[in-house]
Amino acid sequence: MLDALKSLLAAAFCLAPFIAHADITAQESGFWKSEVKAGYLPPVAKRLPDVPLVVDLAAKGREFGIQGGTLNTMVTRSKDIRQMVVYGYARLAGYDEKYQLKPDILLGYDNEGNRRYTLKLRPGHRWSNGDSFTSDDFRYWWDDVANNELLSPAGPPDFLRVMGKLPRVSFPDETTVIYEWDDPNPSFLHMLAQARPPFIYRPAKYLKQFHANYADPAILEEEVDYARVKSWAALHNKYDNMYKFDNHELPTLQPWINASPGKKIRHQFVRNPYYHRIDSRGVQLPYIDTVEMEIVTAGLVAAKSNAGEADLQARGLDFRDIPILRKGEKDNSAYKTYLWGNGAASQIAIYPNLNTQDPVWRAALRDVRVRRALSLAINRRAINRALYFNLAKPGAMTVLEKSELFDPALRDAWAQFDPEQANLLLDEAGLTEKDGYGIRYLPDGRLMELIVETAGERQEVENALQIIADDWRDVGVKLIMRPLDRDILRNRVFSGSSMASAWFGWDNGLPQSYTSPVYLAPTDQVFLSWPKWGQYYQTGGSAGEPPDMEPAKKLLSLLQDWDMATTKAERIAAWRAMLQIHAEQVYAIGVVAAAPQPVVVSKRLRNVPEQAIWAWDPGAHFGVYRPDEFFFEDGLD
Repeated sequence: MLDALKSLLAAAFCLAPFIAHADITAQESGFWKSEVKAGYLPPVAKRLPDVPLVVDLAAKGREFGIQGGTLNTMVTRSKDIRQMVVYGYARLAGYDEKYQLKPDILLGYDNEGNRRYTLKLRPGHRWSNGDSFTSDDFRYWWDDVANNELLSPAGPPDFLRVMGKLPRVSFPDETTVIYEWDDPNPSFLHMLAQARPPFIYRPAKYLKQFHANYADPAILEEEVDYARVKSWAALHNKYDNMYKFDNHELPTLQPWINASPGKKIRHQFVRNPYYHRIDSRGVQLPYIDTVEMEIVTAGLVAAKSNAGEADLQARGLDFRDIPILRKGEKDNSAYKTYLWGNGAASQIAIYPNLNTQDPVWRAALRDVRVRRALSLAINRRAINRALYFNLAKPGAMTVLEKSELFDPALRDAWAQFDPEQANLLLDEAGLTEKDGYGIRYLPDGRLMELIVETAGERQEVENALQIIADDWRDVGVKLIMRPLDRDILRNRVFSGSSMASAWFGWDNGLPQSYTSPVYLAPTDQVFLSWPKWGQYYQTGGSAGEPPDMEPAKKLLSLLQDWDMATTKAERIAAWRAMLQIHAEQVYAIGVVAAAPQPVVVSKRLRNVPEQAIWAWDPGAHFGVYRPDEFFFEDGLD
């Protein structure tokens, strides 16, 4: 496996010059030393960019590390090896631990009025196989992928469209890329920093061999047959998996390379010999040589962590696992359990599907009095006490305290436990008739039995819904819980088959004024209360349904106001107005927020913050804390 990787690197051997900082001398990695000696790789000084990113560990209060070792972690699905792209968090521009945007892969960038962005690449930067990383990789994506109808039928991604118009993109030289719009696109750079980034570049030299515009037709046809796909476009898309990370031959800029072809129970990732970050001693990051990611059954993550089989683990662990993890600390001194904050807007949220296919339930759930009643009928404090030992924050779904946009009144909106008012609201909505057990009737004579579907992955969700079922029964609504596979759940919501679903709140519960509020408007089907409206926006009207409720239309208008804003005050005003609409309309029924996230950390692993926030976006979970700077104190496996 590793020998094959070395052969790939040897074939790509290129001796580009390295201009070192006057006071920094690059130090060779022990992991690659034999390959350098054998001529498979150039020395580290010639593998680094001319101007590498020098990490100031002292400014972060971190220790200088030792290269070496293997980090063990777990995921519960084979597709989640993509977490290595999330955790690696090498981005054109990325957030630091204070959520400030900084150049990363880029040497720098220039923003002229949110209309013209000049991206400067690092001279001499190389892909993991040694190919040069230049503006041609951006040009290839723009001209030959994003604007190729066979590869990208919908065209370039939505975040590049401003007022319906795409940018003018130019490539003045091999280290410069320019994006320019007539109207402001203030979220452009921040989109590049996402946990799942929109890769606006591709390894052109590698992918051209699968593109009809560049490849020899006869050879390309052989490749199509060999891969058992229908066309060259399908072949190209099969191998072009920057985020999925499942093509071990696809060059990357991430700190670790996938060194495991095919599907396996245990995947191995090895250090990228051309990675662009170094510490101020000249030691190339990442410090850790190898990451091994084991695919395990979801129910085994806590048990295997308890047994000391994980060096770094948070994914697959929930609040309910803390007692067993704490016990494991006493029985097995190999690890510690940190309790990080949670960056999701709500730990548990119920999403009434306003686009459900059932016309009677659609009418009921679109009545704001019904949504408010369902929210008022939940005893959030009881849930917090029973499931979270009073460590979470009960309340409606809104942004968290660490956001400059937080307003405590919005967390309290329609979130106090008030069954009496809930009953009055349901009566006002015309749902007055009840059966002998006190369950209300819908207008068509059916009982008001609301099926809430879940992904069946988090016991805390099911436990909370059991408590909510008792609360709702007291106001005449019968909750029926239906656990499903995650993909089946989403497909049912997107198609309108479900009445309601339970999931996390907004991924980004920590927005700042510069954060696009696009996820508060009906722009994406993944907001489970309005999948059809999201589909309509995403497809330019070719699928889904147009929003037909005034508050939802107002959200789209306010999003445009934010997009066109030229001052921070204007952006904050748009944000606050959108958050107010969500609070009043109760599009999602938040239950509790900020429940601690357990993070298992080997006692040998250093530079992992004890106090931090576990957030998907912004944050990329571990990514914002730079796992390439984590190291084992003895440098050993």
